[in-house]
Amino acid sequence: MYEAPIREPLITGEKDYKQITTDLVRSTEGLPPIKWFIAIGITGLMATFGIVAILTTVFYGIGVWGLNKTVGWAWDITNFVWWIGIGHAGTLISAILLLFRQKFRTGINRAAEAMTIFAVLCAALFPGIHMGRPWMAFYIFPYPNTRGPLWPNFNSPLLWDVFAISTYFIVSLLFWYSGLMPDFATIRDRANSKIRKFIYNALAFGWTGTAKQWQRFESLSLVLAGLATPLVLSVHTIVSFDFATSVIPGWHTTIFPPYFVSGAIFSGFAMVLTLMIITRSVLNIKDYITVGHIESMNKIMLLTGSIVGVAYITELFIAWYSGYLYEQYAFFNRAFGPYWWAYWTMMTCNVITPQLLWFKKIRRSVAITFVLSIVVNIGMWFERFVIIVTSLHRDFLPSSWVYFMPTWVDIGIFIGTIGIFLTLFLLFSRAFPVVAIAEVKHIFSASSEVARKKQLKDMETSDQGSVANPDVSLGLKDKDYKD
Repeated sequence: MYEAPIREPLITGEKDYKQITTDLVRSTEGLPPIKWFIAIGITGLMATFGIVAILTTVFYGIGVWGLNKTVGWAWDITNFVWWIGIGHAGTLISAILLLFRQKFRTGINRAAEAMTIFAVLCAALFPGIHMGRPWMAFYIFPYPNTRGPLWPNFNSPLLWDVFAISTYFIVSLLFWYSGLMPDFATIRDRANSKIRKFIYNALAFGWTGTAKQWQRFESLSLVLAGLATPLVLSVHTIVSFDFATSVIPGWHTTIFPPYFVSGAIFSGFAMVLTLMIITRSVLNIKDYITVGHIESMNKIMLLTGSIVGVAYITELFIAWYSGYLYEQYAFFNRAFGPYWWAYWTMMTCNVITPQLLWFKKIRRSVAITFVLSIVVNIGMWFERFVIIVTSLHRDFLPSSWVYFMPTWVDIGIFIGTIGIFLTLFLLFSRAFPVVAIAEVKHIFSASSEVARKKQLKDMETSDQGSVANPDVSLGLKDKDYKD
């Protein structure tokens, strides 16, 4: 397919197919650098701290958290919604951008898919330990039992979370793994040791790259993308129902589903940018994750961030226009109550800061983008905190008003999930190609710098031929004159 040569190439440098393989497989071969060991040591300590906090919760109960009579949901559910939101971008990049044939996805989809898997695993921890008795979690799973209905609490949106998130996780896992099979075969064919060759051959399911396999691979990718696309919208919609189906002022609103979905995509893309900017520098793959990739993702962040900003303003307007005293007070309390600092941090990070992305120089600045991506994730965490805590800490009885303060266990579990997430990502970057080799090769002939130079050279040659012989440009031959 012909593309205008003015479009920025997605693969820079003097590359060929062999060089692409060498560059992208290099991170999985040999011993890791000392920086990798230092990084995984730090993240491992964070994960260990989190495991200690989780075991403390299981042993003593959720009374060791900062919960009180009014604030029954707080730090834990805030983290749950935050991690689910981060997990959205992987499926968005993999599924929706594949269906829309957006080529810039090829440099970032593999790491984004892995990020989805790890983020959902971290999110799944919180509902389990929030139950207070994690060993009773089997109540939420469907299996034949003697307790009456198959699902005792089927009307609860918390049970809908189990269906939505487990389906989302399974489809995302299949999508991620199926895309890895051709690359596993590439690593297998380069392997020097028999053990390494055996392991990657097993992971590749004996992939040989026949035309029939590629045909089935493409069909499977499209089917999974078609399944995953509505899941992107449904998962966080159902998470929003955890709040919207209640009658608590500040929660009971119909704007929550689109508001939560756009916010999830917003925070997910921010986390992808954070990880990919670090990865492209550490693994030296700047030719495959280019400034063009970063700018395209910044445009999506600008769009979703603007939608989130509109949602904030809409909430305020509807609360005022409703004339409902308690709804009005809920939003007044968010902005000017005891948690005013959290509300204005949220507004600054999620509404004001992303507007800098209107400027092309900022969108194409790697350093500024890295800072903005972290700021957005901080702001999105505060958004969930504001929605949950400020709606609960002051109920209808002033005598029960309490200021929520997290304990070391709350903070420890959150730090631990960040450590688990980063540890899994470091292990992933060591064992698997961070960028999809097969997909990068697929766009090489049309979207690489080498291809662009060839197109420009062919156009110059064609223009010179047209000037030298006008008949060439008209497609006339000797036989045409004879006719």
